[in-house]
Amino acid sequence: MDSSNRPSPPTERVVTILDFLAAHPHDSFGLSEVARRTDLSKPTCLGILTTLVDADYLLRDAQDKTYRLGPRLIALGHTAQESMRVNPAAREELRRLSVAFDTTAALTAVIDDRITLLELVGPRGHDVGDSAGRSAATRGSVRVGQSYPFAPPVGLMFVLWDDDALRAWLAKEPTIPLRTDSERLERVIHDCRESGYLVERMTPGGRRLYALMAGMSSTLPDELRALLGELISDIGERVYLRSEAAGGRQRSDISVISAPVYDHHGHQAMVVSLQIGRALTDAEIGKRARGLLVAARALTTRLGGTPP
Repeated sequence: MDSSNRPSPPTERVVTILDFLAAHPHDSFGLSEVARRTDLSKPTCLGILTTLVDADYLLRDAQDKTYRLGPRLIALGHTAQESMRVNPAAREELRRLSVAFDTTAALTAVIDDRITLLELVGPRGHDVGDSAGRSAATRGSVRVGQSYPFAPPVGLMFVLWDDDALRAWLAKEPTIPLRTDSERLERVIHDCRESGYLVERMTPGGRRLYALMAGMSSTLPDELRALLGELISDIGERVYLRSEAAGGRQRSDISVISAPVYDHHGHQAMVVSLQIGRALTDAEIGKRARGLLVAARALTTRLGGTPP
């Protein structure tokens, strides 16, 4: 076995504890509970918790002897976001977008062949938000750092504007069985490149797809692949196209509107999105899309990027 790929059990135990506490950010746990929930012995667990407390990665309440996430993780998180080009200026751009349309704005990128949520900013006043403006509801179901397999049918928004990237993505083994309508996909590509953004409709399958796939590996169990195949079977079936819209006051259930952000090589670096989750008219979709494009251009400029 290649020693460079050999896992480290002690490190895995530290990660297990941090992941457990991160999954319960508003709770504190005693030693016995942490040991039980992470399937570790109490002596091993105590040693790890003590070291993490000493390094400020965790906090220990001296009265009830419980542990929770510590302040040093905040700095680490900010550093990680900076390394992925999510700086305060980018977050402010998302905040402006969120305020303008009273909904959640998100920034995502493909990292290590997985679609990863880099930042999420929700409207204030809808729920108790944190310092970045993310609502509790948003943080509960969709979390910064959450990732999804980057393979058809998930990830179209990252490849629509680049022929080479699109071909490489389509060549990947799909996460679920697909029946791709090539004629419709070509129409999707043409219309989205012409408009500069992608609009995804909200379908029963689409609502469940990301929840089922969040955090999973690219290799899904056969039973889950079959279930997902029943939920969504065509890459372009969830895309809303103006050319197919009835127009006027006709409303369509919209899930998300997305636009690309480019780096200085003219390559797509990230995607900025508006979470919709309700029915909109074509005019309402267009208004939000125009605001989204302004934000995407601003983010591209902050990266020193240029559209291809």
